[in-house]
Amino acid sequence: MLQKRIIICLDVRDGKTTKGIKFKGNVDIGDPVEMAAEYYNQGVDELVFYDITASSEKRGIMLDVVERVAEKIFIPFCVGGGIANASDMRAVILAGAEKVSVNSQAVKNPDIISEGAGIFGRQCIVLGMDAAKDKSMPSGYRVVINGGRTETELDALEWALKAESLGAGEIVLNSIDADGTQDGYELTITKMISEAVGIPVVASGGAGKSEHLKDVLTKGKADAALVASMVHFGGYTVNGIKEYLNNEDIPVRLT
Repeated sequence: MLQKRIIICLDVRDGKTTKGIKFKGNVDIGDPVEMAAEYYNQGVDELVFYDITASSEKRGIMLDVVERVAEKIFIPFCVGGGIANASDMRAVILAGAEKVSVNSQAVKNPDIISEGAGIFGRQCIVLGMDAAKDKSMPSGYRVVINGGRTETELDALEWALKAESLGAGEIVLNSIDADGTQDGYELTITKMISEAVGIPVVASGGAGKSEHLKDVLTKGKADAALVASMVHFGGYTVNGIKEYLNNEDIPVRLT
């Protein structure tokens, strides 16, 4: 079995790391550069930075934060939010990121996926998908954009398959219903998409304890688990999570 990755997400707003529940009630919790350095020292495999209001505010990306993070850490990291075209992707990669995540912009302009994959390689292009339960959709889940504020007519499973065909190299699948609750990942949609696509799926939304990661990496078939609140607020460390998973015979990179 391939090693499973532990990824920490840092949502950034106005230059500060912030966190909410189900995309609401966000509070500032620290400096993203300092937090990135701390999690790097704890042994995290990758980091993801989302500028959570860039798309809704129709502004550019946080290149200054990207550059400062790249000076501090030496693991892959991904940046999303406000990336509207290949020029934005190039700017983020030149600032030091290994991957770029497209979410709302990819729904509005799917060609951004194939264009980015063609220029930078599909390993650089991550589809960020925010999905909410909706019984009216074929898969039972609807794609939502603009930070959870705008429903689309896209079915989550259908969109995942299309994004893969366009050239996405990875999918970060975030459950809006579970986001920030610390009650566990949404295993149903995670397993559904993980089994349907041939690219890595990163589960996001709902991690509150180490057992939740075990569940999503086994029952949910995810390739990686993204965490935020449980390390920001819950008293967990990356090393502690990895030791638990290793003891449960889930292969992870130990430092």
